[in-house]
Amino acid sequence: MTTGNWQDRLPPANSFKLKDHYSIQEFIDIMAFLRSDQGCPWDKVQTHTSLRKNLIEEAYEAIDAIDSGDPDRLCDELGDVLMQVVLHAQLAMEDGKFNFDDVVTTISRKMISRHTHIFGDDHAETPDQVINTWEKNKLKEKGFQNQSQVLADVPLSLPALQRSYKVQQKASQVGFDWDDASGPRDKISEELMEIELELHTTHQAVQDGLLTPENADLQVAAEMGDLLFAVVNYARHLKVQPEMALNKTTDKFIRRFARVEEMASLHGQTLEDMDLAAMDLLWEQVKLEEKRGVQA
Repeated sequence: MTTGNWQDRLPPANSFKLKDHYSIQEFIDIMAFLRSDQGCPWDKVQTHTSLRKNLIEEAYEAIDAIDSGDPDRLCDELGDVLMQVVLHAQLAMEDGKFNFDDVVTTISRKMISRHTHIFGDDHAETPDQVINTWEKNKLKEKGFQNQSQVLADVPLSLPALQRSYKVQQKASQVGFDWDDASGPRDKISEELMEIELELHTTHQAVQDGLLTPENADLQVAAEMGDLLFAVVNYARHLKVQPEMALNKTTDKFIRRFARVEEMASLHGQTLEDMDLAAMDLLWEQVKLEEKRGVQA
């Protein structure tokens, strides 16, 4: 792709004014100007790698905005996500790789080629049938020869719970799955027992000088990974997104902990002054408060 001197095509600095409405091209020009010799010192030094964490953070902030139910907040956060897309496209254009139009073209072609039940000869009347059609077309486009390649294609950068969920989901597409939730539920019990056994055997092996403490920890961690994988599998069969469920539980823990700390303070105490039994009593009181609040 030939870019020439892209800075020569930019509007002058005094043309960028605050106004009520902007087009996508105007936004592209704003981001390009920020990258130009006349632009922002921060924007000018960014790379795809340096912006990696920003893209992830902005995506999560957009999720928080969705959960908040606030449309104005969601509009704002989606703008931040769009900024990341446009900035990455600008960097690629400067390197002669691709530009924003290429990004739009690529996703447009994908939407048409993957929706063959709308734009082609396939038939799909339910969401599950649509997903099957999408995956079939994706397999063809990527040239995958087997399902192992599909599993390996799940991004390593995904959060661990989400990645394991997607891997299990894709394995199930070829029938490699439990018939119902009882399978992974029983597997959780099995993995718990294996952790207990591993703790006992590795402890003994360390005492006998047959295993280093570091290797013992690695073996226990491997068993813990098996347990977490089984829990994700159980969640999937219950149609629960484990990443979202765990985040909500973490938020609940923070909220309850803050209330426990507040209640302790009302009694002239700090948590450091209390034993676990006393803190647990306050914890149960907080849970009772929440239950009454729900029933009120």
